[in-house]
Amino acid sequence: MDLETSKDTRMQKVVATLPGLGLSVVVAIIAKVLAIWLPSLGGATIAILLGIILGNTFFKQSGLAVGTKFSESKLLEYSVVLLGFTVTFQTIAEMGIPGLAYIIMMMTIVIISAYAIGRKLGFSEKMSLMMAGGNAVCGSSAIGAIAPAIDADDEEKGQIITLVNLLGTVMMLTLPFLGLAVFGNDLLSKSALLGGTLQSVGQVVAGASLIDSQTVKYAMLFKITRIIMLVAVVFFFEKKVNHGTQVTVTRHKKTRMPIPWYVLAFLIICIINSTTTMPEIFGDSAHVISTWFETTALAAIGLRLNLAKFLKEGPKFLAYGLAVGSVQTVAALLFITLLKI
Repeated sequence: MDLETSKDTRMQKVVATLPGLGLSVVVAIIAKVLAIWLPSLGGATIAILLGIILGNTFFKQSGLAVGTKFSESKLLEYSVVLLGFTVTFQTIAEMGIPGLAYIIMMMTIVIISAYAIGRKLGFSEKMSLMMAGGNAVCGSSAIGAIAPAIDADDEEKGQIITLVNLLGTVMMLTLPFLGLAVFGNDLLSKSALLGGTLQSVGQVVAGASLIDSQTVKYAMLFKITRIIMLVAVVFFFEKKVNHGTQVTVTRHKKTRMPIPWYVLAFLIICIINSTTTMPEIFGDSAHVISTWFETTALAAIGLRLNLAKFLKEGPKFLAYGLAVGSVQTVAALLFITLLKI
């Protein structure tokens, strides 16, 4: 009887998940199709914007909540794991010591400044940390890894992911032209500017594509190095939030690993990918699936975002995004010049 009850419960969960999950997938597909004609925006950005529009107009039904929440949380976790198949430690060597120093300096200044600015503007500690990690590492995927580790609120996570993606879109469309104006034909400098600042992998590729294919290749080296740092950032943020809270720390030690399973899985796969020669189909397939997972998750986040509440905080969010984006851009130009990259 208990077994039958358990089966019924699982089936009910599946049935409850399908409407919201299905809607998220449909929005992701539409976004991917629209991205063919709007490549400068990309499927991820279109997905979250389309999700916001639809979720605040036609799809406000409470029955969608279970499925959209599943899409938002679980698919981003799986996306983080799959990133490991596309990353190797050997790529760091191609940038040299100045390139590695540049990434470390950029991530440090972005994390410190984004956190400090967020707190100064009145944002919570967890929102400030998600903003810091999303801009310093790899956008939505980083926030997807950081949020559960620090027990962030789903609504706050959605707001920060939206802000990071909107900021990344603006920077994606402006930094390539700034790089050309400042660095001219210097391939590595332009690549460092884009790969060291733009939030998501898609934005790095799209932004660098506005220059040329060589810039895409080298910009991705800087981006991959940032992604490799994801585990350390998640671990540090979790320790910071739990510091001084003995009850929370004790509970976590009893019930979970020091870092989320999907971040640990990312690290393990990355190590394997760096030490062995994996079939090319693994990396290609992981990239495609990860992109779809992230796009679907972003569509769900858009569908779940209460636009009225978000717009109520509009001026403060706008100020936060502009401030962090300005710090990133100025710091990148300064460090690239000082390190002679």
